[in-house]
Amino acid sequence: MQTYDLTPLFRTSVGFDRMSRLMDAAMQMEGASKGYPPYNIVKKDQDLYRITLAVAGFDETDLHIELHNNMLTVTGNTEQSDGAGPVEYLYKGIAGRAFERRFQLADHIKVVGANLKNGLLHVELEREVPEALRPRTIPIGAANSKVIEAAK
Repeated sequence: MQTYDLTPLFRTSVGFDRMSRLMDAAMQMEGASKGYPPYNIVKKDQDLYRITLAVAGFDETDLHIELHNNMLTVTGNTEQSDGAGPVEYLYKGIAGRAFERRFQLADHIKVVGANLKNGLLHVELEREVPEALRPRTIPIGAANSKVIEAAK
């Protein structure tokens, strides 16, 4: 695993310690993910996104979605709850194993909703930038503005 020394950046800037944490988290997640379940990330519009996970064999009750500190975690766990006992497979090609997928979300991204259809879990995301952080136009005053003189 590689690590990056960001010390020179910290000498001349303020507030970039979050970037260091993000890079560390990305490096840890890179080695932790084994590719299951496969997923897509789609940009639907300027501020709309969708994460789609292929979760064949999972029911709504087997899946759990949590958002904490801009980290979206999707977990799945199938348990034999039908009371039929263990199943003897002649061939098992559908991976129904437990999983955990993590996605680091940018600031101001919120989860709008999620639905499960045809073995695909769709998680809808939307970026909501607060009004105070949006670009705004600053008016420029006229050159011949009035000057108030002090009383003598």
